[in-house]
Amino acid sequence: METISVCVVTKNEAHNIVDCLNTVAWANEIIVIDSESTDNTVALCKQFTDKVIISPWLGCGPQKKQVFAMASCDWVLMLDADERVSPELASEIQQVLANPKYAGYEIPFQSYFCGKRIRYGDWLNEKHLRLLRRKQSEIVPRLVHFGVKVNGPISCLKHRIDHYSFPNLHCVIDKMNRYSTDGAQHLLQTGKTSSIWSAVGHGLFGFLRGYVFKLGFLDGRHGYMLAMANSQGSYYKYLKLIELNAAPKTDQPPAA
Repeated sequence: METISVCVVTKNEAHNIVDCLNTVAWANEIIVIDSESTDNTVALCKQFTDKVIISPWLGCGPQKKQVFAMASCDWVLMLDADERVSPELASEIQQVLANPKYAGYEIPFQSYFCGKRIRYGDWLNEKHLRLLRRKQSEIVPRLVHFGVKVNGPISCLKHRIDHYSFPNLHCVIDKMNRYSTDGAQHLLQTGKTSSIWSAVGHGLFGFLRGYVFKLGFLDGRHGYMLAMANSQGSYYKYLKLIELNAAPKTDQPPAA
């Protein structure tokens, strides 16, 4: 059977990390990069692994690339602290390791929003490329939502990761603010510009896509809340891009 590393990035995840790592305690190696947590995340991680590294936050993609580079096993499972590997998925992954036929595997997700299981909307049929043959894979270091390149064929597993992304509205607003800031920075780096009408248009389309086109209304008030949160995140991302484009440009290095 081939070996597997589980790679996790954390910051102030004491409320999540034990439940997360308990579901992958069977892995050959667990590696955690912690972004200077002020709670007891690091101490909790050390109950599962001695490979806990402290590193300043560089953005989602750069952190993921860094932790991926530290893996030493044949395979890597990229996992977030608010995610749980279902028992069925754990068994399926171990079956794959006994006889792998692909270079990477997408994994279905079951996501929860403020305690509600979401079946429709932007999370309809959600899946992500997370199980990777290490020597045939590369992390694309985007600021928001890292990318993956796999040199070889990929397939999709049957069983799920449970994702508890937004436990309450405070977390919704906090993540929306942070993600829209990082998203605006990413757009700026790629040379994109924006306008007030662009911001309004992206926000409106984001709501219609999740609530109407992808049937988010079938999830009741939580479906509406999720669609509205995604809409506002997109709206503020393009508003922040306007501010970034309008900021004075300078070639002078920052003062010491």
